[in-house]
Amino acid sequence: MKLVSWNVNGLRACLGKGFEEAFAGLDADVFCVQETKLQREQLNLTLEGYHMYLNSAEKKGYSGTGVFSRVEPREVTYGIGIPEHDREGRVITCSYEGFHLVNCYTPNSQDGLKRLAYRMEWEEAFRAYLRGLGGDGRPVILCGDLNVAAQPIDLKNPESNRRNAGFTDEERAQFALLLESGFCDTFRLLYPDTVRYSWWSYRFRARERDAGWRIDYFLISQDAVPLVREAAIHTDIFGSDHCPVSLEVDL
Repeated sequence: MKLVSWNVNGLRACLGKGFEEAFAGLDADVFCVQETKLQREQLNLTLEGYHMYLNSAEKKGYSGTGVFSRVEPREVTYGIGIPEHDREGRVITCSYEGFHLVNCYTPNSQDGLKRLAYRMEWEEAFRAYLRGLGGDGRPVILCGDLNVAAQPIDLKNPESNRRNAGFTDEERAQFALLLESGFCDTFRLLYPDTVRYSWWSYRFRARERDAGWRIDYFLISQDAVPLVREAAIHTDIFGSDHCPVSLEVDL
């Protein structure tokens, strides 16, 4: 099974920048998107052979997630069951016969770390939600823009970004706790020393200079690690300030 995740930075905008061509070329069984920035009625898109699920933010033009799946899930849920965390459309969970797939767009701590305190509350609640999912014995796969570079290898300039959103000690500690709670970073599992990024600022020709961050992930519960076959970051695909990431797994 092939899974793909992509922060499209506005799905309608990305449709005008090659989304459908990239979608077809990646040929995923399940394709997850983040930062859709739309309401359902604003999307005119049919992808033949796929079921579509959208979770939109209450605030129009902001946040949002989507899933396109060839196989119809047994169950689809939106959010994590806590109203204060579910207003921004950040989570979709698709439960299949053999596994749970969670598509997540983690809140950004923002410039000046204005939202760091909220981010810490979110992290605790989201981790508890994931622990609850794994209670039925099915593996859990988490994908999405998790808005954190986990290690210094995961961004171009770690020294100068130490207290910037996405590379604070607090955010990295929360990511470490997520791994300790029973998850594995699939890209680092297969490529422990590879430098590759998934997001680049639109400023200062960052993508041209490959001055990026790896903040888009596929994590898998430890019990399913032997099923991982490949993990990739598709830096050759444009259309957003992020590029897609993918996971191939025997499920």
